[in-house]
Amino acid sequence: MDTQNTHNTETNYDVVVSGAGPVGLLLAAELTLGGARVLVVERLADVDETIKAGGLNSTTTVALYRRGLLPELAGIHEEAMSRFKEFRRTHGEGDNNPVPPPKFAGHFSGIMLRADLLDESDPAFAGLGPVDRVGLVPQAPLERLLGRHADALGVEVRRQVELTGFDTDEEGVTVRLAPTDGSAPYAVRAGWLVGCDGGRSLVRKLSGIGFPGTAPEITGYQAIADMTGTEPLSGGWNTTDVGTYAFGPLPGRILTVEFDGPPADRQSPVTAMELQASVRRVTGVDVTVHKIHSSTRFTDNCRQAETYRAGRVLLAGDAAHVHSPFGGQGLNLGVGDAMNLGWKLALVVNGRAPVELLDTYTAERHPIGAWVLDWTRAQIAVMRPEPHSRALRSVVTDLAGTVDGTTYLVKRISGVWQRYDLPGDHPLTGRSAPDLELADGTCLADHLHHGRALLLDLADDPKLRARADGYEGVVDVLTASCPGRPELAGLLVRPDGFTAWAADTDGADGDPSDALRLWFGVPVGA
Repeated sequence: MDTQNTHNTETNYDVVVSGAGPVGLLLAAELTLGGARVLVVERLADVDETIKAGGLNSTTTVALYRRGLLPELAGIHEEAMSRFKEFRRTHGEGDNNPVPPPKFAGHFSGIMLRADLLDESDPAFAGLGPVDRVGLVPQAPLERLLGRHADALGVEVRRQVELTGFDTDEEGVTVRLAPTDGSAPYAVRAGWLVGCDGGRSLVRKLSGIGFPGTAPEITGYQAIADMTGTEPLSGGWNTTDVGTYAFGPLPGRILTVEFDGPPADRQSPVTAMELQASVRRVTGVDVTVHKIHSSTRFTDNCRQAETYRAGRVLLAGDAAHVHSPFGGQGLNLGVGDAMNLGWKLALVVNGRAPVELLDTYTAERHPIGAWVLDWTRAQIAVMRPEPHSRALRSVVTDLAGTVDGTTYLVKRISGVWQRYDLPGDHPLTGRSAPDLELADGTCLADHLHHGRALLLDLADDPKLRARADGYEGVVDVLTASCPGRPELAGLLVRPDGFTAWAADTDGADGDPSDALRLWFGVPVGA
């Protein structure tokens, strides 16, 4: 180990996280809330401003709401909406248009979903809390928000430092690092390593975890650019004889999809001529691209890690799964990974739970990842510019134009359908806990900011509260009443916001002891 560098190479960490994107930063924050000492390493000097994800689904917004971040999310959303309104003004849909900007509802394979057809009375949408007005949240400002969040918690982030390798043993991981400024490489010692280093994850490759899936068949471009000749382009998503394009909703934003196989080179910068050629081929309009402000190529390469853990090495986010960006699932899927893994790994690090708890990470998250991959594959099938797919697209479009069709698609896109297979028969068990409105004026989310579990006593039952003895610092206990749900006697909410146990006042499932031991180990002093 080389100790002649500006970093303290003699310091051990509980966890090293490779990658300071949204998933890595959120995971580091969750680990820190759980009492772990974390180091995040990132080869980039600053936030990647490349245009990427542009929206959050309900499960992501709820997760960040539970950490007290909703006001900042709302500010990002409002800024994005103001840019959207600017686009409407410059394309003939300005302030004189009596139709307000649509509420964000999403799309399936570029088939836009009408929010006015959404049945918001569907039980799946109940209990989400005040998150329904936050949707347009681009990735770069979200990453900056999560960076501030992690910094406020004291997370150590080393930028311009690249992970080059690691060695594992029974006691931990030796992580080899190289500063990108040419300084001497060095190593740090940690108990665990988590790869949040993207679809080409070096951590995954070196871990030996398999990455099976399906090969790509498209080349896509997404950019913010200065263009002229765009007047004939239609806003929103459009299909043509060649492929698909999307124009707007932000000024200068263009996206094209061509079914001509993957690009020969995904690494080199996208040039104005390259983007212009794709736009002209797909749209049939002689658009001129003068300057690119942000751009990326993408494909529908669709792969998933066989397991999310190999010994002391774990994967999260794109390192664990890659797919096309259609439907905006990627970032949201990664946030779910971080929320699920963070508290579990922190409990193991602190000796409060056995290492077997980490097996539930793959067990719970892998099926959801597999579903997302198939969801994106289906959109490619509906998007292909050939007769069979166009016929299928017509059928899906008709279905999406109904209340039942829109509601089904939005439920899937929003993630409200997600449920973990947890022990217990109560309807809430395994589901994201509803944001109960309590009699003291607070909501459930207000009591989850610190990242600990919560045993909520809604029946003033001292025996129930006593079940949490020995879990101090891990499980908070709150006695309250909930006039809106008088049938509920109590809930055990995991740190990720999912219900581990619930009971009604009829006395069924009245003891959370098994759930407490399953998720948080043996109580201290037992």
